[in-house]
Amino acid sequence: MIATAGPDGRHRCPWGNDPDIYRRYHDDEWGRPVDDDVALFEKLVLEGFQAGLSWLTILNKRDAFREAFAGFDPDRVAAFDESDVERLVGDAGIVRHRGKIQAAIANAARAVELRDEFGSLGAFFWSYEPVRTGPSTAATSPESIAMSKELKRRGFRFVGPTTAYAFMQAMGIVNDHLDGCWVREDVERLRATFVRPTGP
Repeated sequence: MIATAGPDGRHRCPWGNDPDIYRRYHDDEWGRPVDDDVALFEKLVLEGFQAGLSWLTILNKRDAFREAFAGFDPDRVAAFDESDVERLVGDAGIVRHRGKIQAAIANAARAVELRDEFGSLGAFFWSYEPVRTGPSTAATSPESIAMSKELKRRGFRFVGPTTAYAFMQAMGIVNDHLDGCWVREDVERLRATFVRPTGP
């Protein structure tokens, strides 16, 4: 797979050229290193909702998801009860999948436990950063398989190895922008100065 020119003449990963919402996400977010707990929790939840759907569907609903899930504050989401489940099942702005909604709430409680144990969600997730150079086009990695296994052991749901790897790509734990993509070098510069979060 090679980078291709978009409508503005810039070379990108092919998926990031069109439509515009993909292009903005690709250029401004995907692969840039993140250590903020709320952003990490949001992405983990949204990757779970994306399973079986297109990422474009999730991007188009992201603002509604943020409103519905209290800005993805894990402490607030962990306190949701059955009335919140019914509220969310009835919210046409999000993906109304009861199982995924219940999993997101349960995952929030597990995320709070994880944060309290490791000092931050970032300290846990970044511990799975691989040592490698060059992008990968694989759907999983040994690290995403290990991350998925550990998350499941801790009670997380909708966190299979493919979901875990997509999460790692999006949060900059790996840089899978293709060679020739104009964003790749930007991300490499950010990763070079990014201070990896560590535990307490």
